[in-house]
Order: sequence, then C-alpha cells, then structure tokens
Amino acid sequence: MTTDKSVLIAPSILSANFACLGAEVDAVLEAGADLIHFDVMDNHYVPNLTMGPMVCEALRKHGVTAPIDVHLMVKPVDRLIVDFARAGASWISFHPEASEHVDRSIHLIREQGCRAGLVLNPASPLDWLDYTLDSLDFVLLMSVNPGFGGQSFLPQVLPKIQAVRERINASGRAVRLEVDGGIKAANIAQVVAAGADTIVAGSAIFGSEDYAATLRELRAAIETV
Repeated sequence: MTTDKSVLIAPSILSANFACLGAEVDAVLEAGADLIHFDVMDNHYVPNLTMGPMVCEALRKHGVTAPIDVHLMVKPVDRLIVDFARAGASWISFHPEASEHVDRSIHLIREQGCRAGLVLNPASPLDWLDYTLDSLDFVLLMSVNPGFGGQSFLPQVLPKIQAVRERINASGRAVRLEVDGGIKAANIAQVVAAGADTIVAGSAIFGSEDYAATLRELRAAIETV
C-alpha cells in the first residue's frame, strides 16, 4: 500500500464478500489499493442498512493498517463520527443535509484526529463549500444517488467535478477531491481529467475475478489523462 500516488484508489467494501471480509481487504490492498472505503448507511438518511463501527474495529484488529475512509450516510452524524474515529477510521466524511451544525461536525472529525470531508450528492449545491472549504481535508462528490452499490455513473456530475477542482485550486489548500459512484475503467479517465484525485470503486474491483489486474487497468486508464 502506498499513499504518494497523485491519484488514490479506494475500493468500497460495500461490494466485497462479507463472509470473508478480512481476507477480501487483505487481497485488495495486496493488489495495490491505497485506501479502504466504508459506505455507512442507516436506512434513514438513505434507504439501505450496511455496517457500523464494529466492522472498522474488527478490520483494525485483523491487522489492516491502510487508511480507512468512512463515508457516513447517516442522520444524525455526530455520535457515529466519534464511534468510527475510536474504531480506527482515518478519513471521515458526511452529508451536510444530515447535520444540524455542519461546521461543528467538521471540527468534531478533526478533533478526533481524522481527516474531515464533506459529501455532496449529484443535486446538492456547491454553496456548502463557500463556508466549509477552508476547514476540509477532502470533498467527496457522489456520481450516483447514495443508497446502493452497483449504480451507473451520472455524467452530469463531470462539470461539477470541474467546478469543485477550480474552487480547490483557488483556495491554495491541499484538499483532495474524491468521487464515488459507478466508476470503472471505461470512465475513470474522464473523472480524473475533470479534476478528481481520489477514486472510489466498488463493484468494478470486488466484482472482478482478478483485483490486481483490475487495479492495473484502472491505473492504466488514469495514465492516459
């Protein structure tokens, strides 16, 4: 596992085989992944129920040392921010619509020693960044509507990626731009060309027979940009 690549790839364990999750995570990291992405859903903010902090803690006890990138699709968020930080999360992001006090939630993540991110859905306005970008370590743009894995990429998000990249560049801060949803070898170059530097891929990786070959294919596509 390395974290000095200009573009990081974060496989989402939502698409992994949960019957052997530790082995799945070991395999994808050995294959060359940079981060492990957690999609945390509460069947309230989004219409699905996935995993809690105990899964994160179990992977740390299993021996996973790679950064764990926790995407909270829950409402309210603050209690789970603390719980996931204590369980071993490295990056934590949340949706502004799910927090009563967005700035407070951002600073709570940072107080826990984690990188803080804000998540914007395909139809969420970029206005949230007017008041938060100076406090963020990364922005996560959804290229599908959150709630389920295996959805198709929404191409209308590409100009949004470009717009956020322009904001980040203007800020002069080292804020990463992560994109999640429907990304595969056929479209990853477009996403990176638009300005993303951190890519979440679930079914594209865990649905393949050879994780290393798939990651090589994704990186080869990135190199064409």
